[in-house]
Amino acid sequence: MIEYKGADINFSLESKIAIITGGAAGIGKATADFFVKKGVKVIIADLNPQADEIAKNLSKDCIGISGDITNEEYRQSVIQKAIATYGTIDILVNCAGIVALDNSETISDKMWDMTMEVNLKASFKMAQAVGKYMIDHKIAGCIVNMASQAGVIALDKHVAYCASKGAIIAMTKVLAMEWGKYGIRVNAVSPTVVLTELGHKAWDGPVGDEFKKQMPSERFAEPDEIAGTITFLCSSAAAMITGHNLLIDGGFTIK
Repeated sequence: MIEYKGADINFSLESKIAIITGGAAGIGKATADFFVKKGVKVIIADLNPQADEIAKNLSKDCIGISGDITNEEYRQSVIQKAIATYGTIDILVNCAGIVALDNSETISDKMWDMTMEVNLKASFKMAQAVGKYMIDHKIAGCIVNMASQAGVIALDKHVAYCASKGAIIAMTKVLAMEWGKYGIRVNAVSPTVVLTELGHKAWDGPVGDEFKKQMPSERFAEPDEIAGTITFLCSSAAAMITGHNLLIDGGFTIK
């Protein structure tokens, strides 16, 4: 049990050390940017070969390590780099993910397996390794997993994606239950469509306009709105929040 010492009204994360997978673009990059502005030292893990250049453009206290998050040796190298450089790990944000769209009756084994490998297995293996480190070193850390509104409701042609994100939500609950006694909090966030570069490509135009009509907000989310929520969940202000899946969907799923 971790003694409550009061909430920080500034949601400070000063001097914390964070790993962000998928941190070179989209929500991951927005989160890295948010974190460094809150005093966090960040390690970005991303497939982009320019991950370190992108990291350095955010802050001198930001390191990028390029590689495939589905590779065990790469995952371990990211964790070891964080420890060797900054001495510890306080936060893990699992943002790396892919979307593969197809009908349920025609989706290939390759497409299904890759979705599960990146979205689910890699997120679990990172959480498992970082969680064990936190337990072994008595660190009251925080893990945030990227789920989706697609893990809560059905979306056409999203069978693999919905399945992977629904599993992320279930995984988050189990990790929170098992690791709460060590002071480790584990939560998930479930955004609606987010206007990243890929989000714009997929949803700009009539299809997106029609989708927005189904949302009370009548708009999609911006990356920094998701990053701000993740920052809150990692702060002491969220000390009693664990095992939760926080929907950031403009009210889409309330129907």
